[in-house]
Amino acid sequence: MISFQNISKSFGKLQVLQRVNLNIETPGIYAILGPNGSGKTTLIKSFMGMVHPDAGDIIWQGKSVLKHWQYRENISYLPQIANFPKNVSVGELIQFIKNLRQKPSDETPFVSQFQLAPFLHKKLGNLSGGTKQKVNLLLAFMTDNPVVVLDEPTSGLDPAAMQVLKHILKSEKEKGKTILMTSHVMDFVEEISDEVVYLLEGKIHFCGTVDALKNQTQTQTIEMAIAQLIIKEHA
Repeated sequence: MISFQNISKSFGKLQVLQRVNLNIETPGIYAILGPNGSGKTTLIKSFMGMVHPDAGDIIWQGKSVLKHWQYRENISYLPQIANFPKNVSVGELIQFIKNLRQKPSDETPFVSQFQLAPFLHKKLGNLSGGTKQKVNLLLAFMTDNPVVVLDEPTSGLDPAAMQVLKHILKSEKEKGKTILMTSHVMDFVEEISDEVVYLLEGKIHFCGTVDALKNQTQTQTIEMAIAQLIIKEHA
């Protein structure tokens, strides 16, 4: 279980997270949603140890993760923006990450699914944005970790690659993994997520299944449901 307990975080005068409480008790796919600046990425980075909360605690497997680092060996991570040296080839990058992690990793199925074989010897600086994102996804999935954190995984993907990503996510879920992701693509979220968490101005305004969200807001799509949450908050 991952438990966020009264997490607060400010950057200067800007309060990004306000006493956030969230318990993720079972494996599955959890989408953390909200407009830009709502605190999604800050919450994820707090779990990753990349942001230190001003208050509160984060518990994973019964232990606090704050001020520790070893637990991150069991997390695969896709950042919203991944910057790698432009003169490094895709194959070299894959091997570098495998050496860095020093855990069993297998990129082969993801090279095949994302059709990356023709690009393995190409420099990263010569790749399109969509191909770079496929490489980033490969790096996130190739190590068999129990938790996968994906910040905007659909960015730059074409429809075919989106279908591949959906298939991979479902497969990883079937292995009993916990997947935390952010996304602005509501159709994707509605199809793939077991539960959604909606953040607005640093506070959680909903946590539950997509069907529960639609029932609560009496809407037919998740996009309409979220619009209703925003309207209600600013009414």
